[in-house]
Amino acid sequence: MMPFPISEASPVAFPGPPPSETDVVVIGGGVIGVCTALYLARKGRRVVLLEKGRIAGEQSSRNWGWIRQQGRDPDELPIMVEANRLWTELASQTNVDIGLKRTGVSYLAESEKELQGFADWLPYATAQGVDTEVLDRAALKVRFPELAGGEFTGALTTPSDMRAEPWVAVPALAGIAVREGAVIVEGCAARKLDIAAGRIIGVFSEAGRIACSDVVVAGGAWSSLFLRAHGVAIPQLSVRASVGASEPVHLPHQGAAAGGKFAFRTRADGGASLAAGGFHELFVGPDAFRALPKFRAQLMADPFGTRFLPMAPKGYPDGWGTKRQWAEDEVSPFEGIRVLNPTPHAGKLRKVAAEVEKLFPEVGPIRYRAMWAGMIDTMPDVVPVVDRVDAIPGLTIGTGMSGHGFGIGPGMGRVLADLVCGDAPGHDLRRFRYGRFSDGSRMELGPAL
Repeated sequence: MMPFPISEASPVAFPGPPPSETDVVVIGGGVIGVCTALYLARKGRRVVLLEKGRIAGEQSSRNWGWIRQQGRDPDELPIMVEANRLWTELASQTNVDIGLKRTGVSYLAESEKELQGFADWLPYATAQGVDTEVLDRAALKVRFPELAGGEFTGALTTPSDMRAEPWVAVPALAGIAVREGAVIVEGCAARKLDIAAGRIIGVFSEAGRIACSDVVVAGGAWSSLFLRAHGVAIPQLSVRASVGASEPVHLPHQGAAAGGKFAFRTRADGGASLAAGGFHELFVGPDAFRALPKFRAQLMADPFGTRFLPMAPKGYPDGWGTKRQWAEDEVSPFEGIRVLNPTPHAGKLRKVAAEVEKLFPEVGPIRYRAMWAGMIDTMPDVVPVVDRVDAIPGLTIGTGMSGHGFGIGPGMGRVLADLVCGDAPGHDLRRFRYGRFSDGSRMELGPAL
């Protein structure tokens, strides 16, 4: 199993070309877009998914591979519980092994205050029937003696949480979507919406115009740039997060776990994926300055969790020189970088390896076989925008998953398909409405778990 994320060098699996007409165009081939296309096809809609680079080429293949209910925002949790069930169903419908394992997720507390925060979240899990438990120091030693060697005061653990190999899983889901009637086209950027009399009548792609009545924007880190060109402003930023894949190593703990300075999970190839828990980097650009007032509460809650970098690489969504306006027959910014492939923070990953070695001294030196980074699309309140846009009938947004998208992907895809079709989504989506940043609502941060 290939232990590396997908890149622009990866073979094209879905070459197209796109048709000239469809019911719905989904923009973005990450897990949210792929799952939306899948569930739209299951609802009998003709659907075309346009991906400028490769399916799962960006954050959807670069994440930790956790499928967790634990620590979710209370309004996300019911959708995540559904997603947990859907992952199991979908894994049985693929033609490849996506590495889905129910090995649990555990958060390790470094203080009594942090442990109390875990306890405060527990009622949300209980209300949804999730099997989360809070373990004090003594219980941690009994349940997970291999984790008790650190200076931890306890843990939050959810046995029913899972893991999978994201660079295998998301393309496998795309394969299901295609077998059920969706059309997926890689290497084909959506340039602009075609709007007439105030509503969507099509999409201009680099391969030509596609007539349609509905569009779902699920472009991850690129969503804000695409939407702003049509007068739809969302305060979305993108932060860089680094991950490393180790050589084969036998970690005593086979589930996924995170402490203040590390996060890890075992992988199907015998290695481990390691990352710095709670650390990310923000390239400061025009959108960052524009959105700063909205992000103030998040920054004050975690002032040291973000490292600020003065300038994004050329062509990045919030780069200083990135075009903000273009015509439908012009080359768009989305064609300039087919796959965002940020340079990882190697020094931080080496420190993570040292922390894991300290926790498990018996494993010996941990050596990386690969390091990579991804750009996480994040919102000021750490929950996404999942909504129809009343000002442009036919436009639906599914973006800003804030690092939670891989696990919740099937649930959010099913919800977005219902929104497009005008069906009841089965969940309360008010928390995720598009207008919450402009209607005077008080900013409510999701749990910092």
